[in-house]
Amino acid sequence: MSRIANSPVDLPSGVEANVANGLVSIKGSQGALEISLHEQVDIVNEDNQLKLKAKTDAKDSVALTGTYRSLINNMVIGVSQGFEKKLTLIGVGYRAKAQGKTLNLIVGYSHPIDYNLPEGVTAETPTQTEIVIKGADKQLVGQVAAEIREFRPPEPYKGKGIRYEDEFVYRKEAKKK
Repeated sequence: MSRIANSPVDLPSGVEANVANGLVSIKGSQGALEISLHEQVDIVNEDNQLKLKAKTDAKDSVALTGTYRSLINNMVIGVSQGFEKKLTLIGVGYRAKAQGKTLNLIVGYSHPIDYNLPEGVTAETPTQTEIVIKGADKQLVGQVAAEIREFRPPEPYKGKGIRYEDEFVYRKEAKKK
């Protein structure tokens, strides 16, 4: 069984945490995030560390404590450093352009796709075939990247489509006569 719940979450300088009535709110230079704790998880803020503890010794309570410890650690990293996902467009004529809160994609359809970014997420396009998604919430950044990738997932024959920067696409051999 994992022992991740036993290690405390260190708060770096510039990050402050507030624990009240089962609600944990964390503020930093990149923004503010909050999460409501499960009733089986207890949290204490002391000496710039957040320590989580299961209220009972039940297996599901210990598992929930480890899960919430990871979620809170990701929140601390998000408000202090932020998260980013990089996408690459591969295909002739495929291009992307970020305009404020809208991402304009041309990925081989008869029409361009305008994707409206949710609050707390920004997108940059260093080149026409690269997209960098940034934000403080790790789950939201990953969800936005997955939704953008879903417009044209990479296909296995030519490899065309939108893929994550470090993604490997297994290529199939074409039909032979």
